[in-house]
Amino acid sequence: MKRILVPIAVLAAGFPAEAAFAHAFLDHAVPAVGATINAAPERIQLFFTQELEPAFTGATIAAADGQAIATGAATIDPGNPMELVLNLPKLAPGRYKISWHAVSVDTHRTEGSFSFEVRP
Repeated sequence: MKRILVPIAVLAAGFPAEAAFAHAFLDHAVPAVGATINAAPERIQLFFTQELEPAFTGATIAAADGQAIATGAATIDPGNPMELVLNLPKLAPGRYKISWHAVSVDTHRTEGSFSFEVRP
């Protein structure tokens, strides 16, 4: 009986610790991370693993040469607090880098970047 209880106790003790490490990580994006697309997108949609704090979350876009592209501020979708939207100007063919930072409702900051390409 003792052999069974010890593994169960160890397993159960791990659950609260796992919840404490939950942060808002990028789950997926539209266009997809690393995608090559045929038409320039009107917006970038970033979907995260947790609800986001709007005041501390954002995204930017830059061309392949690192030149920032002017956009408005990224916003949280009112219908989905786990989605960040960055509206874009008309993009020329080329490679683009999206850089994002997010603070989730657990108050932890995460950040990252990815690229996609628009075909001519």
